[in-house]
Amino acid sequence: MTVLTEQTLNDILQYLEKSINSLAAEGLDNLEINSAEEIKNFLENQFDIRLENLLISKNSSIHHLESGMKNTVIQKKQEIIEKISKQLNN
Repeated sequence: MTVLTEQTLNDILQYLEKSINSLAAEGLDNLEINSAEEIKNFLENQFDIRLENLLISKNSSIHHLESGMKNTVIQKKQEIIEKISKQLNN
């Protein structure tokens, strides 16, 4: 497994933010999701899946990140989901 740098993780998180925002903007209309909670769960799952795939492409995994990096990922995920939830509620 490869140890990721902070910059690589930041690049991955920026890409993920764009990806999840695009999914929310373009893809949710095509899904049969009715409640805000279902949308939130779907986006959180997509974030996790896409994050792990991106980390695997870098020969890493969420399980191999340092605790500070894991905290960064958790905070970014919450930030992205909260921002999208607010936009959907407006």
